[in-house]
Amino acid sequence: MPPPLTLFSVIIPARDEEESLPSTVADIHQHFTAEGVPHEIVVVDDGSRDGTWRVLQELKATCPTLAPTQNPGPHGFGNAIIHGFNHIRGDAVVIMMADASDSPADAVKYWRLLNQGYECVFGSRFIRGGRVSDYPRVKLLVNRLANLFIKTLFHLPLNDTTNAFKAYRRTVIEGCRPFLAHHFNLTVEIPLKAIVRGYTWTVTPISWDNRKHGVPKLKIKEMGSRYFFICMYVWLEKYFSRGDYKRR
Repeated sequence: MPPPLTLFSVIIPARDEEESLPSTVADIHQHFTAEGVPHEIVVVDDGSRDGTWRVLQELKATCPTLAPTQNPGPHGFGNAIIHGFNHIRGDAVVIMMADASDSPADAVKYWRLLNQGYECVFGSRFIRGGRVSDYPRVKLLVNRLANLFIKTLFHLPLNDTTNAFKAYRRTVIEGCRPFLAHHFNLTVEIPLKAIVRGYTWTVTPISWDNRKHGVPKLKIKEMGSRYFFICMYVWLEKYFSRGDYKRR
């Protein structure tokens, strides 16, 4: 049985999210505080050109658990999360989006499952109890095809691998380093490595709501080959590394 957890670190990569962050940070802080979850909120300003950093400095006055940091570069979604990993104090971590698409209530559920002994908790929007709201049709189609490919390639009972909203004990993050993905494909690299390397995991239904402010940062045309590269890299590790990277 893994040791009990003491601090839940929330990593939020943010690029030009000055409109979304106030409500996102406030909701997470309020939910976690009400549920008695010890936490820190590490928002990573990933080269924003708007007032994101100024907003974060202002939010510290009302959110004492906020610990913003700036990624000096290179920039990119994956690089921002890795920068966040390097600056957390917690023994568990959850990745959440700045646009409030992820539910703080679901993150609390992740914390409780981690404390039951699981080393990874993966949310799925596409199992019984899951929900999506206002998901763009083209993006949804691409999402389902990509996840079907991953599920088939790795023979996994998991149908939402590409979703970034997942939680891990810190030992998992350290055990999956170094990370190769610099962009959104990091959201696939971490869970697949964790599974292949033998960490325990569970799946729970979650909800997803489309952003109310700003524009999405994921560019599907740019990411296809990057997702494929990471999937094949971990697939090669699974079948050809002869267990060299398995947890000991």
